[in-house]
Amino acid sequence: MFIDVTEIQLIAGNGGPGAVSFRREKFIPKGGPDGGDGGRGGHIYLKVDPHLRTLQDIPYRRVYRARNGGHGQGSRKFGADGHDITIKVPPGTQVYSLEKEQVIADLVAGDQEFLVCRGGKGGRGNVHFKSSTHQTPRYAQPGLPGESGTFRLELKLLADVGLVGLPNSGKSTLLSTLSNARPKVANYPFTTLNPNLGIVKYGPYASFVCADIPGLIEGASRGKGLGHQFLRHIERTSVLVFLIDCLTPEPDETLRLLQNELKAFNPHLLKKPQIWVRSKIDLIGPDDSRDVEGYLSISSHSGEGLDTLIKSIVPYLNEQSGATP
Repeated sequence: MFIDVTEIQLIAGNGGPGAVSFRREKFIPKGGPDGGDGGRGGHIYLKVDPHLRTLQDIPYRRVYRARNGGHGQGSRKFGADGHDITIKVPPGTQVYSLEKEQVIADLVAGDQEFLVCRGGKGGRGNVHFKSSTHQTPRYAQPGLPGESGTFRLELKLLADVGLVGLPNSGKSTLLSTLSNARPKVANYPFTTLNPNLGIVKYGPYASFVCADIPGLIEGASRGKGLGHQFLRHIERTSVLVFLIDCLTPEPDETLRLLQNELKAFNPHLLKKPQIWVRSKIDLIGPDDSRDVEGYLSISSHSGEGLDTLIKSIVPYLNEQSGATP
């Protein structure tokens, strides 16, 4: 199961109250205040786990509540801090605060950790309130409340190259041919219901990550056909590869349809480098034209044109990273 959006409620622990206490020792009948401070409430963190691919474990627990700090005690003993909670998320997770109506964190690095809700500070014990005019304070601070809120987690895949096309345009077959990914492949629309990632190696120590985005349809930018869920994963890619079935009579019209859907969803997507590809070229007879101006022609089954496609992608990635081709 692939889950890329979920909402959770987070409640950090409250700080423990400080203690009201006085020394009661032998030979010291009127000892001074010795109430200790309360413990800090538990924090709630989000931490990237590079081994996770989805948010599927989180929906089964919608509310996370950290423990409160312990009460202060006599003899100036501090209360115990509340245990922290760490929620593991996959790389590429954005954290959106529903109260603030904004993104508060973008978790992409393998060791990145973000403090979402801070636990409340513990209250001070009565030992802090002794003065020259007030030798026996009978007051201690209560602990402060912990932070809380409702947050939406959105997963956007971290990929260098995004494959874009209509359903059944050959994206999954291309990904399985170029990489070690094994997406479901069949000759009918909407075989791919979840984004797939694959690592494409093109040299002894060179590779890039390619994402097979489920097929778009007209109206995807308005959410038709789960369009919003699919288009979200294109936003992080560096290069867009548009795949159009070679049997499509008017490839330019299909290309414009795909580009318009991306533009309607996020105009900045069309600023990314684009490579236009006619797929399934092995289905064309020997007498048919195999070359169309502006398009690369490939066949995932025969391997025709795949080396040319990779060589067309790599310079854009080198430009993004500043590497020398």
